[in-house]
Amino acid sequence: MMRHLPDHGLPLVQLKEQRRDLVVALQNRHGPVSDLELMQIAVVQQAISAFEDVIADLDAEMEAAA
Repeated sequence: MMRHLPDHGLPLVQLKEQRRDLVVALQNRHGPVSDLELMQIAVVQQAISAFEDVIADLDAEMEAAA
């Protein structure tokens, strides 16, 4: 059974959608991917990872307090 945990007001879903949009935009292209495009995807991925770490910490704190 999945339990619903709050998203803590962080824009995780929006960041994942942005990452998906950036990657999908590259799928039908021919030719090399620019450094800027790679950097945009990498920055969004780093933000996603950071938010996931924060959410995991907050959830662990909430579970420990319960």
